Amino acid sequence: MSVMSHSPSDPAVPLPVGCEARCPGCSHRLLSATASEMQKMDWLRRQLAPWAERLQPLQTVAETARWGYRRKVCLSAVWSAAAGWQFGLWRRDELIPIPDCPVHAGLVRTLVRWLMRVLPPYPLFPLAFLVQSGAQATLIVKAHQSAALDGLADRDGEELATSGLDGLWLHRHPAAGRRLFARNGWQLLWGQPRSRDGFGLLYGPTAFQQLLPALYRRALDTAESFLAPQAGDSLIDLYCGIGASLRRWSVRGARAIGVELSGEAVECARLNAPKVEVLRGKCAERIPQLRGWAQLTGSRLLYVNPPRPGLEPEVLAWASEEFRPDRLAYLSCSAGTLSRDLRALAAAGYAVDALHPYDFFPQTQHVETLALLRRIA
Repeated sequence: MSVMSHSPSDPAVPLPVGCEARCPGCSHRLLSATASEMQKMDWLRRQLAPWAERLQPLQTVAETARWGYRRKVCLSAVWSAAAGWQFGLWRRDELIPIPDCPVHAGLVRTLVRWLMRVLPPYPLFPLAFLVQSGAQATLIVKAHQSAALDGLADRDGEELATSGLDGLWLHRHPAAGRRLFARNGWQLLWGQPRSRDGFGLLYGPTAFQQLLPALYRRALDTAESFLAPQAGDSLIDLYCGIGASLRRWSVRGARAIGVELSGEAVECARLNAPKVEVLRGKCAERIPQLRGWAQLTGSRLLYVNPPRPGLEPEVLAWASEEFRPDRLAYLSCSAGTLSRDLRALAAAGYAVDALHPYDFFPQTQHVETLALLRRIA
C-alpha cells in the first residue's frame, strides 16, 4: 500500500532552515513531496514503458521522515585559516559548506560540528573526506602519515558517545579520490568496529544500508512474499550486502547462498546470516561456484540487488540461460539499466508480474524499483 506524504499543492517550496541555496545536492529539495513523486513516476513510466501497466504506486514516507534521514554521507573537507575546517560538496571549483544540512541525520550534523571544533589544522592533518555510514564514521587523509588523534578521541569520547556514534576511524589513503577506500591504512581511533542497524544487523564503516528502514522493510516483505522461499528451494542472492535479505531466506528454511564483492560486507553477512554460505567476489567471477551449488530439486529462486550499472552481462546470461529461476526479484537503483535487463529477461521467457517503486532518497531525483518476474517459457 502506498503511503503518500502530505505536502503543499504548490510544487515550489521555500528552502528549509539549514539548506544552502548553492548546494549541488538534493536536486528535488525545491519541490514539494507531491511534485517530486510525480516527477519520479513520470520518469519510471518513460523508462519502463513496455511494462507501464505493471507499475504500482510509489511507496513513500510521511513528510516528517523526508528530512533528517540521511545517515550515509560522503563530504569533502577543506581547511582555510579564516574559516577552519569546512565540510560539504563541490560546486565546480568551490566547496559549499553544509554543516547543518536538514537532510542529514542529527548524528551527522553533530559529528561535523565536533570535527570543525577539534581537528588539527592542515597540513598537520591532511583531511580530504568524511565518510559516515550510520554510527560508523571515517576520516580519510591523503597521506601515509598524519597527526595522531588517539588522545583527542579519548578526551572527547563521552561527547562522541552521547552523539550516537559507535566508531570513529582514521583511514590513511594517499590516492583517495574517485576510490575512497583502500585495503590498508585503517585505524580505529575510538569506539567499536561494528554497529547494528534498524534490523539488528551488524555493519562496519564502509557498509551501505538503505536509509529508510521502514520503507526497505516493505520492499523486502514484497520480495519475500513473491519469492515464497521454503525448505527444499534453492535461492541465490546476488550483491547481497551485509545480509538483510539472506537472513530472511534462512529463516524461511530455504537453501540459500549469497555473493558480495566487499570484504567487510561479506564478514558482516556471515555473522548476520550464519547458516548461509556467502562467497566473496564479483558475481560474474563466482558463476562456476554457483553452478556447482544449484540443486535440481525444489524451486529455483533468484534475488538480485545490483549497483547502478545493473547485472553484469555474464550474470544476466547465466541467470536467463542456465540457472533459469522459477521466480526472480530484482531491486534496481537505475530504471535505465533495469529496462535493459528486463528486455533481455523477457526474450529469455520471463514475464514481469509487477514493478514496485520506492522513494528511498527523498529530496533527490533517485528512485528505486523492485521488479518481480516469473518464468513462463
